[in-house]
Amino acid sequence: MTQTTEQAGASSSTPSALKRWAISWLLTRAASEQRTAKLRKNREAKRHKDGRCHKLEYFHQVDDGYSHLTIQVLGRIKAQYDVDIEVHIVPPLRDDNYPEPDLLQDMSRWDAALIAPGYGVRFPDASAHPPDCLRELATRVLCNLTPNCFSREGVAVSECLWRGDDAGLMAIADKHGVASDREVQNKLNAGAERRKKLKHYGGANFWYEGEWYWGISRLYHLEQRLKSLGADRSPNQPLIAPRPAICSQFGPGAKDLTLEYFASLRSPYTAVSWDPTLKLAKDSGVNLVLRPVLPMVMRGVPATVIKGLYFWFDCAREARALGARQDSFYDPIGKPIIHAYGIYKWASGHGKGYDFFGAFLKAAFCEGINTNAMSGLKKVAEMAGLDWAEAKKHMNNDTWQEEAEQNRLAMYGFGSWGVPSYRLLGPDGKEILGVWGQDRLWLVAQKIAEHS
Repeated sequence: MTQTTEQAGASSSTPSALKRWAISWLLTRAASEQRTAKLRKNREAKRHKDGRCHKLEYFHQVDDGYSHLTIQVLGRIKAQYDVDIEVHIVPPLRDDNYPEPDLLQDMSRWDAALIAPGYGVRFPDASAHPPDCLRELATRVLCNLTPNCFSREGVAVSECLWRGDDAGLMAIADKHGVASDREVQNKLNAGAERRKKLKHYGGANFWYEGEWYWGISRLYHLEQRLKSLGADRSPNQPLIAPRPAICSQFGPGAKDLTLEYFASLRSPYTAVSWDPTLKLAKDSGVNLVLRPVLPMVMRGVPATVIKGLYFWFDCAREARALGARQDSFYDPIGKPIIHAYGIYKWASGHGKGYDFFGAFLKAAFCEGINTNAMSGLKKVAEMAGLDWAEAKKHMNNDTWQEEAEQNRLAMYGFGSWGVPSYRLLGPDGKEILGVWGQDRLWLVAQKIAEHS
């Protein structure tokens, strides 16, 4: 049986009562809609006072599949919005922000290929990452491009890289030249330092006036902000990269498909995905199977303050975009999770597992209920229609841990290590699709429709 782990610092899975309360209060306040609106207003006022134009900073990682998708829309952003774009070339990182760097590199390739059509961009049919020699040449070319031609020629460079087109990349290098080793290192160092100063860690990122927008799947947030500021050159133009809609038309064959839903009770993204996922299952008729896993920090995966804060702000933003509430948080990490999974295991045997799981997520992320207190856990049980006197007998039952570990291994098996993740299986039990993220639910729905 896999045991839960206890960590300290930013990865703490056993915070004191005071720390749990303080972190919960601070995060609730920091990501609130009111505070976000106030900060944006203040930043816009300062931009006007300073006489600055709208300026985006884009951070491009050469060997990142998501960066290849994002670089393709730079020219369209510049054409549709009255903005300047400053490009930074950044190196990949291998630190606590990336607990599975090799898996992430692979995912950035196959996941980018899956979502590209939904955002109106392309990704070559690449079965492997580009070789180092091609990546180094692409980096040298990109570092030598002038700002005026980066959005155009940069796309061609990235396309050749991911297509494995040596000759095409050499032709661009001959035309535009390449940066020296020192120039490349200086560019990478400068990009990394700027990214660190602005408190982020990844590639394919936009920074605009105090907020980060990671990849093409978050561009719609940035576009909506720019439109609200009157920065669009033609207000009637549609968004460049709207979130693809979740389809609602399915065939009778959907009932023969199985959708596995890998979720965690401490994940704000799981909380955001809960209702839409259950709605998709109901609308399509697919057989939904909930597969709970332990939160990352409770299985020994490190976390950083910078990463945690970005995820929290981003998730609050995603929740608001869906019209969902996630405005009162009380961190359930540690004992509340252990107790809840024990109760969930028992509740599942009485047909109430989903009710309890959903109630716990609502309590922790919407109602701000302290599930570390017995009174809070009692409220969750009652919200789920359970008898508390009976439910509390199962709080310390640890038989769920083996199942949680099997779920984790299954998730790693299709290249994911976080939640929420989805795996769609055919009538024969074979995998049709495996993806990570509540922002991939549109793709899951699409595949259900295609196979129904």
